[in-house]
Amino acid sequence: MTTSAAPHLDTGDTAWLLAATALVLLMTPGLALFYGGMVRTKSVLNMLLMSFVSIALVTVVWLLAGYSLAFGDDTFAGLIGGLDHLGMAGIGPDSLTGTVPTLLFTTFQLTFAVITAALISGAIADRTRFAAWLVFVPVWTLVVYVPVAHWVWGPDGWIASSLGALDFAGGLVVEIASGASGLALCLVLGPRIGFRKEAMRPHNLPMVLMGAGLLWFGWLGFNGGSALGANGLAAASLLNTLVAGCTGLLGWLFVEQKRDGHPTTFGAASGAVAGLVAITPSCGVVDILGAAVIGLAAGVVCSYAVAWKFRLGYDDSLDVVGVHLVGGVVGTLLIGLFATATMTEGPEGLLHGGGAAQLGRQAVAVAVVATYTFIVTYALGKAIDKLMGFRAPAEDELTGLDQTQHAESAYDHGVLASPVGSASVKKGSPAA
Repeated sequence: MTTSAAPHLDTGDTAWLLAATALVLLMTPGLALFYGGMVRTKSVLNMLLMSFVSIALVTVVWLLAGYSLAFGDDTFAGLIGGLDHLGMAGIGPDSLTGTVPTLLFTTFQLTFAVITAALISGAIADRTRFAAWLVFVPVWTLVVYVPVAHWVWGPDGWIASSLGALDFAGGLVVEIASGASGLALCLVLGPRIGFRKEAMRPHNLPMVLMGAGLLWFGWLGFNGGSALGANGLAAASLLNTLVAGCTGLLGWLFVEQKRDGHPTTFGAASGAVAGLVAITPSCGVVDILGAAVIGLAAGVVCSYAVAWKFRLGYDDSLDVVGVHLVGGVVGTLLIGLFATATMTEGPEGLLHGGGAAQLGRQAVAVAVVATYTFIVTYALGKAIDKLMGFRAPAEDELTGLDQTQHAESAYDHGVLASPVGSASVKKGSPAA
């Protein structure tokens, strides 16, 4: 994601970024359906609402201070931006970032921040107090997402400018940050009641597939829009995204067939998302062959990684760690192998004659971002847990968060009301 072009308004670039922004915003409702179908019936609405409320919470924080700190002029050694644009001060309809209005660039970046925060909710599904989530999201956005976004995409951010690591659309900023943060909260909250003893299967696989489809659709704007222009780079990024999603899906199904003897719809949805996660950092720096291999690698690796939680004992409810953290690491590291100068106009990976230097840069960036986000999120989670309690009480968890946190149910179909004074509705009566 680059903003190096000299500021001048281009209507084609603006039109494409307007569409891409809408596509990325749609990803969060898509994620809500994806996650909502994966949980049990008693916590569906809670899961949906955790994603939807993230839109509101992150929007307020982003416009108040997040954008300025992430994309304002650097104020401290590539670590954080300034507060010149606090409350969007100094930015109006005529302000430009590259070839698009700054207000549009701000909104596009906002949608990235929203989906990143919402992704974390999947790691702590079925056991989180909603009030604690309302506190966690805005604080996490400011202390974790905003600094990492500045390091990678902000003016003079140290990962891009000093280290030279590449992250086109969010492997570090979105995928690894959300995955490492999800792991931290898993450890803060502890496992669900019945973890490793009871089957906790998705309650609605059609909903999971619909959510995955909406995510895939929105991801075309997520990655293609990160070119910040209606150009060949956007087209290549969009096609690479499609290809990696396909090979990720096929890779996961291949593993299921070989390991379990049958491919599943849940595996298809998970494999597609794994491929999309892995291509996110690399879609603008690799060719089509590289995209196909990256997606395939993610589908295979992530299909095994989701089982680590059972061996290691951390309850990553909806596989945020196994798909987003692991897939983000795969995609970010493989830039060091497959980056090509035809896309980057500079750095090349090992397989294109660039040596191992870029691979080393990618590895350093992965290690730093994963470590920082894990430590800060763990500390934040512990602080919230101590101050107000992060985990829902056991009786709430057993009853279901829909009833105990929101006083409603996704699957109350109702009972036909009987006339007053009658035990039942007589056949043929107007109420029957």
